[in-house]
Amino acid sequence: MRVVVDCNVLISAALSKNGTSAKAIKVAEDFHQMILSAKTLREFSDTLLKTKFDKYFRPIDVRFAIISRYFNRCELITPFHSIKACRDPKDDMYLELALSGKANCIITGDPDLWELNPFETIPIISPKDFLDQF
Repeated sequence: MRVVVDCNVLISAALSKNGTSAKAIKVAEDFHQMILSAKTLREFSDTLLKTKFDKYFRPIDVRFAIISRYFNRCELITPFHSIKACRDPKDDMYLELALSGKANCIITGDPDLWELNPFETIPIISPKDFLDQF
C-alpha cells in the first residue's frame, strides 16, 4: 500500500515518539511504502527547523537526522497532476502527490484535507483511523 503522510503528522510523531502519529508512521514504514515529493519534504524540513522547535530538539543535528530518516524511508515522486481543490491551497501538494504517486491513503490531522475525504477515491484519514484500518 502506498501512503502519503502530512507534515502535521510527521511533526507530531517527532514530538511524541509514543503517540498515535508515531505509531501510524511506524506501521507505514514497516508494512507499506511511504511516498513524498520535493514540496512535501520541503514543508516538513522548513517546519521542523523553525526556532520554535529548538526546545524540543537539541542539538539541531537531531532535526536533520529526523528529516534524513524520513527521506530515506520514502519513495520520491515528482507529481504531474496540478490540483486546486483544498480550502488551504498549500495542502493541494498532498493531493497532487497522492494522485500522481497512486497512493492508497493520505494520513493527516488537517481538517481542511479531511473535508475532501475521499479525494478521487483516495481515503484521507487520521493517524488513529490508519492504525484501526491497517
